[in-house]
Amino acid sequence: MFRNPCLYLSISLASLSLPAAAATPQETVELKAVTVSATRGGTEAGKTPQKITVISREQIEQQLAITSDHGAVLSNLIPSYSPSRQKMSSAGESFRGRSALILIDGVPQSTPLRDSQRDGYVIDLSMVERIEVIHGASAEHGLGATGGIINYVTRRPTGGALRQHAGISLTAPGDYESEGLGYKLDYRVEGTQGSFDYLASASWNTQGMFYDANGDLIGVDDTQGDVMDSTAQDVLLKLGYWLDDNQNINLMINHYQVEGEHDYVNVPGDANAGIPATSRKGDPQGKAPQNEVLASSLSYKHADLYGNELGLQLYSQRFRGRFGGGINAAFQDSSIAPVGTLFDQSQNESDKYGAKLTLSRDGLLDNHLKLVGGLDILQDTTSQQLILTDREWVPETVFRNYAPFLQAEIRALDQLTLFAGVRHEFADLEVDSFHTIASTSQPPGGVAVEGGNPSFEETLYNIGAVWQVSSWAQLFTNYSEGFGMPDVGRVLRGIGTPGTRVDDFLDLQPVVTENKEVGLRLNHGPFDAEISYYESDADLGSRLDSVGGVYQVRRERTEIDGIEFTGGWQVNDAHRLKLSYAQVNGRSDTNGDGKVDTGLNGANISPDRYGISWQANWTDKLHSLLQANHYASRDFDQPELEFDGYTLVDASIGYRTPVGDVSLGVENLLNRDYLTYYSQAANTGSDQTRNGRVFNGRGRTLTLGYQASF
Repeated sequence: MFRNPCLYLSISLASLSLPAAAATPQETVELKAVTVSATRGGTEAGKTPQKITVISREQIEQQLAITSDHGAVLSNLIPSYSPSRQKMSSAGESFRGRSALILIDGVPQSTPLRDSQRDGYVIDLSMVERIEVIHGASAEHGLGATGGIINYVTRRPTGGALRQHAGISLTAPGDYESEGLGYKLDYRVEGTQGSFDYLASASWNTQGMFYDANGDLIGVDDTQGDVMDSTAQDVLLKLGYWLDDNQNINLMINHYQVEGEHDYVNVPGDANAGIPATSRKGDPQGKAPQNEVLASSLSYKHADLYGNELGLQLYSQRFRGRFGGGINAAFQDSSIAPVGTLFDQSQNESDKYGAKLTLSRDGLLDNHLKLVGGLDILQDTTSQQLILTDREWVPETVFRNYAPFLQAEIRALDQLTLFAGVRHEFADLEVDSFHTIASTSQPPGGVAVEGGNPSFEETLYNIGAVWQVSSWAQLFTNYSEGFGMPDVGRVLRGIGTPGTRVDDFLDLQPVVTENKEVGLRLNHGPFDAEISYYESDADLGSRLDSVGGVYQVRRERTEIDGIEFTGGWQVNDAHRLKLSYAQVNGRSDTNGDGKVDTGLNGANISPDRYGISWQANWTDKLHSLLQANHYASRDFDQPELEFDGYTLVDASIGYRTPVGDVSLGVENLLNRDYLTYYSQAANTGSDQTRNGRVFNGRGRTLTLGYQASF
């Protein structure tokens, strides 16, 4: 069943997680069962047939005390998540070698039809109560979860009278530079009044320029977008009403926007020589890159509808992702301007509407069976515009999806629980006839493409088991399938052959990923551990490949396997150590003979990662965190790509005063000089393109924060 039997344990680490203001040395920490909403059936964490991680609010705050980089927070806490690119784009940030479906309270945020890879910045983490992570392919929320699910669960009112919270932080490079200063403010008010509860929260965050370990400005990514020299705002509103003890209605609206200040230009480096790009003050052409996301949902829950639990969610999501501009070859059109002079920039636009119906019943067959069923409906309308010349680069593409599903949890024995499920996807893609832009054909001028309405049906299965071997040991195994689409926009915009019909275009066929996993959980006295081995295969996968600096979609068989390990030791009531390790391997079939023959590069898989962290609660007021991550060196089949590896150490200390909490965090404590993983392992294309995208990582950076509740 599994290709790689050698589960060699090279111990590693991630970040650890005792609450920031956890128990005093005399207290005992008693962990409560956590129900995972991303599993639809409300499965309890630690009792699932596949690996699930729940990142608590305390863990999120520990990381935010060190860094505001969303990718770094995920990478520090999820061993098989790629190192952060440290940019607005999350391109190259994979999860178990594939794409993760990003959700906010179950509302999909990813844009798989024209994958802008901007879903790393869709919400401010100050709005998030916890992050639920399902590792590996899953069909529980439909389209996009070929590598897993990352569900941001927003804060909810804690009950009681009016409560308020305010926070402020200041970020600066280790060698103070005024251009590197960043500030963040956030405020929240919440409470209950009769049958109503409410929460309103707002944040404002401006980031300065980033400096490397040598004190030099890091190169701005003026094409994909950058969080350096940017300002972000987020507003979250939640309203709830209890009809009675069993029924409630909830409204959630979140608006997030991050936009560059557009004050710097890129100074290319030399990728072949390992010389990083830098930045200088300038006046870039065009409009500043930005992300703008509006997510909303209206949910109804009934805890006891004739013995059933009912959940209904209606949602929408509006996404606008604007990229930087350039005089790119793809943008040139001699009917508009002389070739080589036309400056343009693109914007992704996606509008989603959907509904999720979930009905569950427990206690069947003398309390041996739980059934969860429902129906998901989604419409995703996506396009990509060239906004300065008013051209349609990717035609409006409408994806409609209807998916009934049924899941069963069978408590066969006291020690053995079986899981099985089926989901059937009815999907169709609607593309009107369109004309590609001039540069797609030879001679230039573009080609007419006949629209179409291809449809797909896929039945997806999952089956798993959890065996409680003893009170402290648990075995689990799982087979699951995930459903996704290739980057349809890249495929359509690149058509250069006259007479092409959308209905006949094979590259629009869906991606079905098969995920197999087996693992062991241990929890004995002060020790806990979880280790799993997985394989993820797709007969018709979707791999990104750079051609002339422009990424194209390759439809090939892909095979990925890996190991994940996390282990913790509660040394005493005040100190906890945590180790983690992740290894990912991947190959693809580049010659079409049905056998994988070429290793995947860093745009598709992460490096082997080792980590360790030490959480200390010195008193009931003073706590600290020290964490380290080592990313191991790696060679790739492409000669221009070679990852040298690096180790990063972070630290934070916090103190609870009578009027609030103060924290000081240091990112890259040892001031390590390094090129980012993406710059070394995924930066392909022409020398000109590569030289502009070879970026140093951020040097030592300090964050001073204060927050108070009242």
